[in-house]
Amino acid sequence: MIGGARRPREYGPSPVPPSHQGCAIRSVRVHLPAQRGEPRAQLRDRHEDGHHLHHLLWRLGPGVRVCSSAVLGGGIGPRAWLLNAQVPGGYPRLDPDRHLAEIAAAEGLTGPGAGLMTAADVAAYTVGHDGGVTATVTAGLGVRGWAAAPETDTRTPHGPGTVNIVVTLPVALSDAALVNAVATATEAKVQALLDAGLDCSGTPTDAVCVAAPEPGPDGGEPFAGPRSTWGARIARAVHTAVRAGARLS
Repeated sequence: MIGGARRPREYGPSPVPPSHQGCAIRSVRVHLPAQRGEPRAQLRDRHEDGHHLHHLLWRLGPGVRVCSSAVLGGGIGPRAWLLNAQVPGGYPRLDPDRHLAEIAAAEGLTGPGAGLMTAADVAAYTVGHDGGVTATVTAGLGVRGWAAAPETDTRTPHGPGTVNIVVTLPVALSDAALVNAVATATEAKVQALLDAGLDCSGTPTDAVCVAAPEPGPDGGEPFAGPRSTWGARIARAVHTAVRAGARLS
């Protein structure tokens, strides 16, 4: 299903043992749609400090690597899981990486993973599919603006409203193509926000994860720009999901 419908609403460190009481994980609520052979994501719910929150979880397994700007496990390398966790507005903690590791540990996740964080309603995720590529987006656009802002704007702390984008592909990408895929997804995000009628390029805390199989001897697909085969698919899938999410925000 291509996103828009509102539903009921993983190189990085291993999770640390949970130290934050109240990170109680409850049952799986729903599976995201998935292409055959593609890692499935689960919508989970939990209670923390009196808040009922959600997170999306991808159990990638072995043989997958990720390029991401994630606060936990960012960079390029093998990842066993991905986590996109909702936190309350006015988020008070100063250790989001540890908080994400606590949630991962409570889920029983082990090995390297990547974690994203947002104050957006994670249960209102949107999805875009194109030619085997899936983009899953959570969009919180209450605090938004342009990337090239006056210097005074860069000194203001920002909450985790955030547009988070997770892209999964069925084909391996080279290192350069993985980086290019992040750029392509970001370009498509901006295009979608403008097409949705918003005067902005995103929020100050947007993050992107691209997950693909580890390359073999051939090194993987060499290109992921918007006019390459896989880059074009990434762009269309991200555009679909972000535009749908912007309309719901």
